[in-house]
Amino acid sequence: MEPHRRTADNVSGPNLNLAGVADSVSHLNGHRPDPMRVEAFHAASQRILSTVNTVIDGKSDAARLALTVLLAQGHLLLEDVPGVGKTLLAKTLARTIDCTVNRIQFTPDLLPSDVTGVSIYNQASRLFEFRPGAVFANIVIGDEINRASAKTQSALLECMEEHQVTVDGTSYRLDEPFMVVATQNPIEMEGTYPLPEAQRDRFMARISMGYPDKDAEIEMLETHQAASPLSSVAAVVSAADVASMIATVQQVFVSQAVKEYTVSVGRATRESPLLRLGASPRSMLQLLRAAKATAALDGRDFVLPDDVGDVAEAVLAHRIILDRKAAGAGETPHSVLRSILSRLPVPQEAPGGRAAAVAGGRNR
Repeated sequence: MEPHRRTADNVSGPNLNLAGVADSVSHLNGHRPDPMRVEAFHAASQRILSTVNTVIDGKSDAARLALTVLLAQGHLLLEDVPGVGKTLLAKTLARTIDCTVNRIQFTPDLLPSDVTGVSIYNQASRLFEFRPGAVFANIVIGDEINRASAKTQSALLECMEEHQVTVDGTSYRLDEPFMVVATQNPIEMEGTYPLPEAQRDRFMARISMGYPDKDAEIEMLETHQAASPLSSVAAVVSAADVASMIATVQQVFVSQAVKEYTVSVGRATRESPLLRLGASPRSMLQLLRAAKATAALDGRDFVLPDDVGDVAEAVLAHRIILDRKAAGAGETPHSVLRSILSRLPVPQEAPGGRAAAVAGGRNR
C-alpha cells in the first residue's frame, strides 16, 4: 500500500480519539461547503481535466467521466486489458486534488482488516485502539480488485455505500470527499474472484479505456519514454474545492419530466426480454446524480434529458445482465441500452430546464 499523502491541515491521520471512538468532525471541520460560482467551478474543472489529459493521451472522454463520478459522489470501476492506463488514470486524478490518497494492491491473501482497519490492545493504556486501514483516505485506489477474495471485497460494501467503517461494534466515519477507484482485468480470469452483482452495483460508473488511436500512441512514445509524466503532476485543487464543487452539483435543478424520463430508462431495462437483470433503483439515483454533474460540467444549472442519455451506458451497462439467448445472438449490454434509449420518448426542455413537451425517440 502507498502511504497517505496529507494536506497541511490533515497530518494526523483519520479523525479518531485515543479511545478509538470516531470524531464526527472531518478535515473540512464539519462545515457544509458553499457552492462555487459558475466561473470558479468551470476554472477548477478545467484545471483538473487539463492536468489529467497531459498524462493520459487520447482519453479525454474517460477523464471527463472520471471527474463526473467524483463530483457526483460516486465510485468508479476501470475495466480493460492490461497496459491501457487504468491505474495511471486513477493515480493522476487523485494527484490533481490536494487530499489524502491510498492505494491498495488487491491479492488473494489480502484480509478485510487490511482494508478497514483493526482494533489492537494497548497494554500500556489497557484499551483497545483502532488502527485505521487503507480505506481511510479521500481517494482509495483499488488495483485489480477482482484478485481479492469475496470476503475482502465485501469489506468495501459499507465503506462505499455509507462512507463509514464498523469494526468491533464501533462505526468510524470516513472523510469527505470519499471515492473508490477500482481497476480490474476482464480477460485474465485465472486466480480471480469476479465481482458479484451487489458489489458492481456500488460503482456509479464503469469505464473501458480502450486502446489509444495512432496519433495518441505516437505522442505517448515521445513524452513517456524518458520519465512518467505522473511524476510532475501537482495538485490543482484542494479537497475543500472539490467539496464546494460537489455542493454546486447538488444544487443543479432537475425537472419532473427528467425524473420521469430517468425512471423510464430503468424500468425499460427491467421489462426488456433481452435482459435477465435490469437496473436497480439505486442505479436510477446514481444515474441522475451523474446527469447533474454532467450538466454542471457543461456550464448549466439544470439537467437536460440528453445528460441522462449521455451517461446511461457508463452508469447502467455493468449493472444489467443479458439473457442467454440475447448474448448468443451477439447482443451486448451497451447495444441493448442504445436500443432502449432510441425508443423512449424524450421530454423537450424549455429554457431553464422546465419540460415543455414530449417528443418521441432519441436518435444517437
